[in-house]
Amino acid sequence: MSRHPRAGQGTLPQDLIPVDRLVDAYYDRRPDAADPQQRVSFGTSGHRGSAQAGSFNEAHIVAISEAICRHRRAQGIRGQLFLGRDTHALSEPAQRTVIEVLVTNQVTVLIDAQDGPTPTPAVSHAILKHNGNGAAAADGIVITPSHNPPEDGGLKYNPPDGGPADTEATSRIEAEANRLLKAVKRIKRVPLERALASSFVQRFDYVRDYVEDLPLALDMDAIRRADLRLGVDPLGGASLPYWLAIQQRFGLNLEIVNDRLDPTFSFMTLDHDGRIRMDCSSPDAMAGLVGLKDRFDVAFANDPDADRHGVVTRSSGLLNPNHYLAAAIDYLFRNRSGWPRSAAVGKTLVSSAMIDRVADALGRELIEVPVGFKWFVQGLLRGSLGFGGEESAGASFLDLRGRAWSTDKDGILLALLAAEMTARQRCDPGQSYSALTQRFGAPVYRRLDAPASPEQKEALKRLSPEEVPARELAGELVLQVLTRAPGNDAAIGGLKVVTENGWFAARPSGTESIYKIYAESFRGEEHLNEIIAEAQTVVGSALGQP
Repeated sequence: MSRHPRAGQGTLPQDLIPVDRLVDAYYDRRPDAADPQQRVSFGTSGHRGSAQAGSFNEAHIVAISEAICRHRRAQGIRGQLFLGRDTHALSEPAQRTVIEVLVTNQVTVLIDAQDGPTPTPAVSHAILKHNGNGAAAADGIVITPSHNPPEDGGLKYNPPDGGPADTEATSRIEAEANRLLKAVKRIKRVPLERALASSFVQRFDYVRDYVEDLPLALDMDAIRRADLRLGVDPLGGASLPYWLAIQQRFGLNLEIVNDRLDPTFSFMTLDHDGRIRMDCSSPDAMAGLVGLKDRFDVAFANDPDADRHGVVTRSSGLLNPNHYLAAAIDYLFRNRSGWPRSAAVGKTLVSSAMIDRVADALGRELIEVPVGFKWFVQGLLRGSLGFGGEESAGASFLDLRGRAWSTDKDGILLALLAAEMTARQRCDPGQSYSALTQRFGAPVYRRLDAPASPEQKEALKRLSPEEVPARELAGELVLQVLTRAPGNDAAIGGLKVVTENGWFAARPSGTESIYKIYAESFRGEEHLNEIIAEAQTVVGSALGQP
């Protein structure tokens, strides 16, 4: 994908969304329930869309909220619902809509005590903590499109296990929401003022609940004693009040380099394609914090709902997410004596094979699953997984006692872990990863997109190993051709081909007319290029492309 000439540079007025027009479109535009692009569609992280495109409007949120209420009744979920939101322009209007529908259904809703934003990990942690006390099962909703551009909106559902809802639940909710979308005006709602005045809406101090518990998961004393110079950029997201509270509660030498909350996200630098995108794993979107790296021992950022992390070090600049995951796993499993000896390492199949080598050296089982954090939920909840992570900079891990801290991605937790690693090891995570490459080799990794028709995308999802006849890949014997994940036998929705020193995976995009190729080599750039070229040939042949 070509890089935009203004990538990494500041915004101009023409880059910014017209917030008022976007919010007006949320309320005024009526989506066409017969148009597939305007229907409810739950991907790996809930329903996402934009009001001006007719894919994230009040009608969608009314239908989804009602569908969730019906799902709760069918599943016997009678406890309260923890409601969070990020700082995208559409998130606050959508929260109002959700409250109106939930209160009509007599669901007790817990919103932030200060009417502020609430990140994904705070909701997940609150659900687990509540349900661990033996009360009636609680669940949650987070209104967020993650790191997507400012014009987007999103909504995801977290059941009582605290993590992203599984495919069975989201399929039921999606189907019911689309049925309701056809006659959404019939769905009853309590006007917002009445809803907020009712006993069904309660205030909850999410910030205190999360921040006060951090010593259960991290060595906060070690971070404080080391007096590290820490920097954080919340990227205008929901983590801002949490970082302020963390700074004050633990007396950290922490500088918040950007404390602006602006739904246009005008303070961002443009991403690789010239768009505003709050992606804390993107060197272009993170150019501002990377430029400050020499001011800090370690610095970090979060996306708007704080389920992702970006770590910046003096030694390496912005760490590749795969590199940080490997260094974090190596550190945690050597420094968490309270974890079960049987606790395994969880990774998605498109994450670096460096993690495989680290897990093997630690003597830990590796659980490799399809893309999507939902596959880690039950393992974290049971304690059979010590760590679960994705190459897209999302991860969580057990607390110091070996219990689930969150079963959704937690960018705040992973950011503070970088500080703990630096404090206790006297080297930053970039230096830790460099030490791993001395032991295991230095892999090179790349992801790219290729065009695919809807029919070809479906064909890729249905591939069997027998349809991939390749016996060699870039000069090495093919060891595995996978269409199901080895960790849980779940369908990949694509394929992965593995050799001794390299691999590639291909899977269709859920939203665009493309498929994605991920590839890695432990033999250098030239070998990686060979893998990618042959991957395109293998996949093209399987899809009937010339």
